[in-house]
Amino acid sequence: MKHYLTTISLFSLSLLFTSCCTSKKSISENTVSPKESTEIVEKYWKLIEIRGQKVTADDFASKEPHLILKSADNRVTGNGGCNSFFGTYELQANKNRISFSKMGSTKMACMKPTVEDAFLNVLETVDNYTVKNDTLQLNKARMAPMAKFVAVYLK
Repeated sequence: MKHYLTTISLFSLSLLFTSCCTSKKSISENTVSPKESTEIVEKYWKLIEIRGQKVTADDFASKEPHLILKSADNRVTGNGGCNSFFGTYELQANKNRISFSKMGSTKMACMKPTVEDAFLNVLETVDNYTVKNDTLQLNKARMAPMAKFVAVYLK
């Protein structure tokens, strides 16, 4: 009887470990690690247009609106023009799909109007991106670009 119970226990454990490995594999097949998508990660993306409107120095209070996608931990950080924001992102393989989640920000009072609310709303809404040269566009479905960025490089 002990031998029978031991055999059943070992079989159940091996089945459990096999199912865990299978589910991890199917998830990783649908996503791409940020290291594999170097065209948009680890770059400073300066916001230049939001919902078709050009972003100028009058549209931010302290720092220029920007975002940085960090490859090590799928984190996004940036500034909306007054407050810093942070969250996570996910890229999907070969589809130029992107999504942002777990977004948060500081809550400092801004002395002048900024594009911050529109910017954060866009990040919650977009589902895909396009890159051409040093320009990144965040899009929703096949609509016009919701936000445009230009890569800024240190000299």
